[in-house]
Amino acid sequence: MDHRLSPAFWALRIGLGLGAFLAGLDKFFNILTDWSMYLSPLATRVLPISGTAFMRCVGVIEMIVGLAILAGVSRIGAYVLMLWLIAISINLITTKLFYDLAVRDIEIALGAFALARLSEVRMLSSATGSSRATHA
Repeated sequence: MDHRLSPAFWALRIGLGLGAFLAGLDKFFNILTDWSMYLSPLATRVLPISGTAFMRCVGVIEMIVGLAILAGVSRIGAYVLMLWLIAISINLITTKLFYDLAVRDIEIALGAFALARLSEVRMLSSATGSSRATHA
């Protein structure tokens, strides 16, 4: 991979990894916001658990995804984060209140897609580089 792309890769990896982890962690403390207010009434009607319990489950998933990205499983973690953010955006749209946040989450999902693709290029580049070294 072109070394000029490394800063972009690391910025996305650290930013998206920490962002997902910290947002997930805050689902337990509600310091940043009361996360349950973002849960669509449609979702609360069909959930078999309370909105708060559901948001804590969401938090666990977000922390796992954030840790995966930070720990170097960035390709898979970024694709999961991208899909997760699209699902969150759909949820926000169904509230009919948080269109601005839905757009923001789609934009972050695009960043997660970019990280996933950069991770793939990095993996291919290192695999090709090591196979070249062994064949030289």
